[in-house]
This record gives sequence, C-alpha cells and structure tokens, in this order.
Amino acid sequence: MTYTVPHFVGGQKISGGERTSEVLNPSTGKVQGAVPLASAQEVDEAIANAAEAQLGWAKTNPQKRIRVIMKWIQLINENIDDIATTLSLEHGKTFEDAKGDIIRGIDVLEFSLGAPHLLKGEYTTSAGTGIDVYSMRQPLGVVAGITPFNFPAMIPLWKAGPALACGNAFVLKPSERDPSVPVRLAELFIEAGGPAGVFNVVHGDKTAVDAILDSDTIQAVGFVGSTPIAQYIYERCAATGKRAQCFGGAKNHALILPDADMDQVVDALIGAAYGSAGERCMAISVAVPVGEETANELRKKLEERIPELKVGHSLDPQASYGPVVAKSALERIHSLIGEGEQAGAELVIDGRSAGATDEEFNGESLKDGFFIAPTLFDHVTPEMSIYTEEIFGPVLTIVRAETFEDAIKLPTEHAYGNGVAIFTRNGGAAREFAERVQVGMVGINVPIPVPIAYHTFGGWKASGFGDLNQHGPDSFRFYTKTKTVTSRWPSGDATGADFAMPQMD
Repeated sequence: MTYTVPHFVGGQKISGGERTSEVLNPSTGKVQGAVPLASAQEVDEAIANAAEAQLGWAKTNPQKRIRVIMKWIQLINENIDDIATTLSLEHGKTFEDAKGDIIRGIDVLEFSLGAPHLLKGEYTTSAGTGIDVYSMRQPLGVVAGITPFNFPAMIPLWKAGPALACGNAFVLKPSERDPSVPVRLAELFIEAGGPAGVFNVVHGDKTAVDAILDSDTIQAVGFVGSTPIAQYIYERCAATGKRAQCFGGAKNHALILPDADMDQVVDALIGAAYGSAGERCMAISVAVPVGEETANELRKKLEERIPELKVGHSLDPQASYGPVVAKSALERIHSLIGEGEQAGAELVIDGRSAGATDEEFNGESLKDGFFIAPTLFDHVTPEMSIYTEEIFGPVLTIVRAETFEDAIKLPTEHAYGNGVAIFTRNGGAAREFAERVQVGMVGINVPIPVPIAYHTFGGWKASGFGDLNQHGPDSFRFYTKTKTVTSRWPSGDATGADFAMPQMD
C-alpha cells in the first residue's frame, strides 16, 4: 500500500499537480508513498496565503502567540510515538533516534516561549532635553525554511518556532525524501490554535526552491543542507535583498590526547560516528589521536567494539542504527570508501560487504535496503578525498598526529568548521584548544557538541553562510527587524529651522 503526502496550505491538505517524487522505505528499498513537487505558481500561492494570514498573527500579542506554541508542544509530545514511527520509516534512523530528533526540536519551541521577553526593545529617557529614544522588534513578514532529510522534525522546528513566536508567517519546503513529519507538525500547529496559513508546507525540488528565493514577499530564508546549495541560496538571497542563514557540510574532528580515558573515548566515537548511519551534520568522522601509543590503543579498542554493532530495520529495537536514506547515498559512500583504498589509506573494517542482508523484520525483506555496516580507516592523510569530503555515512577515519600542535591544525585548516571535540583530562589543554581552534561549535569530552536551545547553533567557514545562527537569541534577531524611535513632545513657541546636524543637548 502506498500513500500520497499532501502540501499543507491555509490549514488544508492540498493534493498538488502532476509532478511527483517517490517516498521510499530505506529499510526495504521499496516505494511506500509519493509526494507532489510544487510548481512555481503553487509556491507563490502558498506564499500569498501566508502573507494574508501573517497580518493578523503579527497583531496578536506575544503572550497569546506563545500560548499557541505551548499547546503545540503538548500535542507533539502526545503524538511523539506516532511521529517518530513515521520519521523512522521514511528516513531510516532508529525509533529512539527519531524521538531524539523530535525532542531536540521541541527544545527550541520551549525556548521560543520566552518571546515576550526576547522581543522587548530598549528605552532611553531624556537622551536629550525632552527627547526619549526607544527601539522595538517587529516581525519581518513571511519567512521561509528549506530543510534537509536528515532531521525532518528538529530542523523545521528550529526554524518555525522562533519565526512564529516573533509574529512571522512561515513557509516550509522540507526534503521530499521524508516529507510526512513536517506536514504532521503543521497540522498540529493548527490544532493547537494557530491561524490557518501562518504555517504552510510546500514540497518540491529546485523549482520550488527558486520560487522561494525569487519571491518579493519572502523576507528571510533559513537553509540546512550541502555547502554548494547553501552558498547558492546565500548568494541568491543577497541578490534579492533577503536575509539568509545557510548551513552547509561538515567534517567534524575529535582530538584524543594521551591522558584521555580511552574506554570513554571509544564509546563516544562509536555513537557519534555511526549513530544515524553517520547522516548527521555533527557526526564525528575524523579521529585524531595524538602520539603513536594513543593511536594504536584507540585502533585496537575500536576494532574490538565495532563488530558488536548491529545494523537493521529502523524499527528493530536491537539495531544500533538503520539504513542510509537512499540508494544514491549508499552508492556515494561505497565510491568514497573505494577512493580511500586507492589513495593508500588502510581499510581496517570494510562495511560494504556486510551491508546487504537476507534477514527479515516483521515479515519484510531487508535484502534491498540501503544498509552499510560500520567502516574504519587508519593512516588517513589530509589530501585524501575521504578526509576532505563529507562522506555522510558510517565511516570513521583515523588521522594520526604526532603533537598537540599538529592535531589542532587539522580542524583549524580544514575547509569545514562545523563541530569539533577534544578528549582529555587536562583542563589547560582543553581551554587552549577551545580558544584557538577555528570551528564554530566545540565539545570538551562531549562528542557531539550541539548547543542547548538557548545558545546558538552554527558552523564557520564552508559550514555556514550568514552572520546569525540557528536557535538561541540569534534566531530572534534573525526573524525580526529593529525600529528605533526618537520622540519629542515640544512645548512653547517654535524656535525656527536648524540647519546643523542634530545633537542631543
């Protein structure tokens, strides 16, 4: 049985036109649904609907807006198991991982409940004789999110929560690979009391993306995806006068100093490198042990632990992780592993041969699923493609460093600058590392340093384009514009024109 995922515009499910894309179950490789690909006209209609709805939403005071978001949080929590199941079946990540995807999105909705405080302006009385100056934050109008397949709940909520709390209308173009969860989230927003049209979802490909970028109504675009597309969207937004926060690829390193607890390091690396089949922008894909003895111990323990992992159906409670999202993703991972071998890296554990399986789960064959077992390389060097490129799969590479200085250069000089971690018991070394490394998010004995919701999330260099990051206070700055008012209520007779630059006396 198959289903069709609708657009969601004006509080209604919309079937869409003739162009569609298949929605697959990555665990079986079978088609399970279809999603319409919007035309430019359909996108324009969704934007126009949002613009009409936004006027009333902006006039709703912030306290009333966050009451809707409070109810929305409640409804998401009440439906979390069903949402997580849908997410797992379309994305391929395990059920518990899918729940984590949703919960980290809820975290930002909870932060957005602070909108009445975060939207307060500043006030200066008597800045000059009889003159007061004050500022106020106002919504931009209609804003858009273009979000990736790997977090179909978290990232849409990271975008929509602050945008809606600020009084904007939000148009979401999610990934066509796993489109059902974003639609369900929009439905629950309406059920929570949100006005129809304030949160619209339109599916599509480049046609839909370009319609958003070319729209005169859209005032800001938030994007997460690959670096080439992030840069394309950022440049196109600049050309059309839109705000943009665009987050791209990553190559996240973990430095392991000789004093680190190696058992804790291995636990951290296995979860961070292989969780969600490596399809996380914050996945650790490069381990950098300092010193030969550290490297040899790390490799030995990884070789012992990695075979214990189980790759299986996304709803299998015994699975450590599930399939990658698509056959094309699997083929790309296989190709990069081959390039690593040809370049001279040592392929310690090859996950390609263990990817296919004749197993079944709940009567479903997994032989055509997009599975790949954990892969480990050693003696990788910085010029190899498996080091320079984001593999986005369950592949961990070991790049050996002789000294701390050699190690810190690797993430600092890499083209990407999303996340980085260091494992050590030395507080001085950790502090120096955090100060010097040229990467946007740093973990100290924390393998995946995704900041909590009231701090900002964002990478540097080729990992991020734009000066304001996701969630935290930056999100409220991004989704509002500041208006500054200088006020005087004169009394007495007019004193005549003054042709000098105004000064505050």
